[in-house]
Amino acid sequence: MKKQWNTNFIICSILSLALALAIWSPVISQTSGTAEEKMMKSCQEMMEKKEKMMAEMKVRNDDLTAEIATMNSAPNDKKLDLLAAVVTHMDQHRTSMNEKKDKMHEEMMGHMMEHMQMGQGTMSHCPMMKGMKGMGGK
Repeated sequence: MKKQWNTNFIICSILSLALALAIWSPVISQTSGTAEEKMMKSCQEMMEKKEKMMAEMKVRNDDLTAEIATMNSAPNDKKLDLLAAVVTHMDQHRTSMNEKKDKMHEEMMGHMMEHMQMGQGTMSHCPMMKGMKGMGGK
């Protein structure tokens, strides 16, 4: 009788454990799915920031190109003043972009750390990481 009770107890325990796992598995996967969704949203935001910065650089470079063209076609007595303006704008552009680049670099390092905390598998889905493939000269 005691042996049968132990067997029944073990079977009930196993069934209870299986039921608990069946109930909690979807909850756990939904939670991790939410974390992954948040991470992918963060990836997309980081990519958008990078694209915005690149677009801003292009606009500024185009402006400098136009200024240089104006300087080159100006009469000789105006060129020195225009050259000084071009150099000043180039310095402002360089200083501003270096500050933005440094800030973005910090953000990207933090972003990569988030990926590392979530597991290496999340990096392969990150648009930032996909865009960096092949940048190391490989």
